[in-house]
Amino acid sequence: MNKLESMSVFVRVVERGSFSAVADEMRLSGTMVGLHIKALEKHLGVRLLNRTTRRQSLTDFGSAYYQSCRRILADIEDTESVALALHQNPRGRLKVACPVSFGVHALSPVTARFLTAWPEMTLDLVLSDKTMDMAEEGIDVMIKVGELEHVNSLVARRLAAYRSVICASPAYLERAGTPVHPEELTDHRCLGFAHPLAGSEWSLQQGGKLIKVPVNIVMAVNNGEALRSAALNGLGILMQPEVLLAEDLRQGRLIPLLPEYQPLAKPVHILTFADRQQLPKIRLYVDFLLQHFKETLVLHKG
Repeated sequence: MNKLESMSVFVRVVERGSFSAVADEMRLSGTMVGLHIKALEKHLGVRLLNRTTRRQSLTDFGSAYYQSCRRILADIEDTESVALALHQNPRGRLKVACPVSFGVHALSPVTARFLTAWPEMTLDLVLSDKTMDMAEEGIDVMIKVGELEHVNSLVARRLAAYRSVICASPAYLERAGTPVHPEELTDHRCLGFAHPLAGSEWSLQQGGKLIKVPVNIVMAVNNGEALRSAALNGLGILMQPEVLLAEDLRQGRLIPLLPEYQPLAKPVHILTFADRQQLPKIRLYVDFLLQHFKETLVLHKG
């Protein structure tokens, strides 16, 4: 068997966690997937995977071998991508990571447009609000919301600011009244993001002046979609990213409040490795994002 093909099958088995899923993806039989793994184990003289009827796991050697295979295959793909770019459309697989709300409501639809325009490209999109190490996770492109720290060998390209909106449902406002000044928020039921840096006050600005407003948080959740759902059901006043709430605001399901007092906007950057940023597949995707998110992160329909 072709060793590189077997390595590719092994990497996808590790990442997908299922022989059958890889068989469907790579258009192989389940038996052939197993034969590729067995061929590698026979060649290496060591087991790579522990398999039971319910689950599979990497052996210690298998874990190290997976990292090596991933690097080797990525280097080969990158080299071929540079050559192919000289005479045809870029192709290859990208691994992209970003925060959950931004990924669902902004990056995912734009990425769908990108893949439609460049059908020979494929992409793995990882949505997580946790801090990730790009090198360790094998990430090609990362969207970072917030201030940058220790970029080291990374290149940062700035996108439009990540803006938030204070709002509530019509039902809540009819029941509890509409606040006209930030100080009134202490008398209202508010919904907050559960995070070590998020407390019982909201930071707003008016005419360039920073104002910290105490709020009455009746429900804290570490997921923006859950907070949005609570607000739509009339539980209280919400301050969350505009990308998450844009359609609800357009449809009148949520009503913006305190227009003279704006939540602090956060910077947004695209991060890539300095030594890989000119690879055609990465450069093409980054340029596509810069084009779509230069002025705003909110996608307008129509």
